[in-house]
Amino acid sequence: MTKPRPSLEKPTLDSYLDKVTLTEEATYHVLRPWAGLGLGLLFMLVSMIFAAAYVSEEPGYLIIIAAAAIAGYMAMNIGANDVTNNVGAAVGSKAITMTTALVIAAIFEVAGAVFAGGRVVSTIEAGIVDAAQMPSGETFVWVMMAALVSAAVWINIATWSGAPISTTHSIVGGILGSGVAAAGFSAVHWVSLAGVTASWMVSPILGGGIAALLLAFIKTFIIYREDKIDAAIFWTPILIATMTGSFATYFAVIGLEKVVDISLTNGILIGLAVAAATVLACRPWIVRQAQGLDNRNQSLRKLFQMPLILSAALLSFAHGANDVSNAVGPLSAIVANVNGLAILQTTYVPLWVMLIGAFGISCGLLLFGPKLIHVVGEEITKLNPMRAFCVALATAITVILATSLGLPVSTTHTAVGAVFGIGFFREWYTRNSKRRLEYVRRKTGQLDFERRVEHSPEETQRRRLVRRSHFMTIVGAWIITVPVSALLSAALYFVFATLFI
Repeated sequence: MTKPRPSLEKPTLDSYLDKVTLTEEATYHVLRPWAGLGLGLLFMLVSMIFAAAYVSEEPGYLIIIAAAAIAGYMAMNIGANDVTNNVGAAVGSKAITMTTALVIAAIFEVAGAVFAGGRVVSTIEAGIVDAAQMPSGETFVWVMMAALVSAAVWINIATWSGAPISTTHSIVGGILGSGVAAAGFSAVHWVSLAGVTASWMVSPILGGGIAALLLAFIKTFIIYREDKIDAAIFWTPILIATMTGSFATYFAVIGLEKVVDISLTNGILIGLAVAAATVLACRPWIVRQAQGLDNRNQSLRKLFQMPLILSAALLSFAHGANDVSNAVGPLSAIVANVNGLAILQTTYVPLWVMLIGAFGISCGLLLFGPKLIHVVGEEITKLNPMRAFCVALATAITVILATSLGLPVSTTHTAVGAVFGIGFFREWYTRNSKRRLEYVRRKTGQLDFERRVEHSPEETQRRRLVRRSHFMTIVGAWIITVPVSALLSAALYFVFATLFI
């Protein structure tokens, strides 16, 4: 009888190592949220050091350094809340992964801010309150400081609550509140404020309506056709061309307005030229992609995947070019006042200021963006690549239409409104579409198939395609954004005035 071979394993040691591994995993999950907070604080510190390298020899440099830290904090909150609307639909439709979306958005946000964000939008720096009516230049500095802090804090609260809000409305409310606290209601440019207020209602309704019309078009001319693939080969290049043409117009009229002044008419002509070139270049690619695809809805997803990736990149570039001003506008105004310069509509932003805003947005997106990306892309309503494409295209078209009307719209309100529009339209279409009913009858062979089925109230609630709880939360956050940020900013201004003025 042979002796058993001695075992080299030590059960006691293995048990100990298992406990260590379990402890490490638990520690990782507990400390992971704090890692983002620590990195965010590190970025604010880097922003202060970066600013000090440029302004340490100027008078009032301590105020500028402090403002740089707050602007970095504001930029991170913009990235965590606002940028999610650019990629949320693409992630929710499974066209791209979360990691890919974060990388694309971060790169193109920086590119848009640095290359097309050369001048501060006048509405942020000088279009809400009149600096000339302030008691002193120092007063205006603390007005902008209070606006930055209040807007950043409110956006942070909204992000933590899972509510995508307009960062533009947040900073506008902040400037309004501190401006009124410092110089009274006469210092407010009420016409500019009225335009912002009008955009609250116009942008989400317009975005939702256009998205619903686009989805209705796709359902009518592609999805509920006998030969879906042939229909997609014909219409998909036209839809992609509409997207690229819309974005080209958007960039020409809005995204590049800080570099060159292009009229809306010329912008539309540029968009038409880009659309025509897209059709010619895109149709052969669509034909190759469609080869071997089965005649079913799942096959159509492949044809819309690349356009969604392109739209996420373009939306991020446009957002970086425009909304970076929400963070750097007040900081630029503070720098200009401390240096004794006048606040003009053509004030150029120093490069170091723009870099704080650009990298702050990307930092906030990478650290804290996934939460709201899930909300916009997955929790409001179910999206597939076709529906997500409608959201992206509706956002671009809405912004262009609103620009032609002179309305300062919110990209957040537009994109989220488009997602809601898709969901509510699907609810209506599922119950009422005769085309869908006939299609189901032909496919199933059940000619007596009935569209309407009576359900209990509980079952009807369960079968809704839009989560009403998110709808109420988000709309409620939109309504109170300006009042809350204004009241918070006014309170902060009184504190700053008591301590420093």
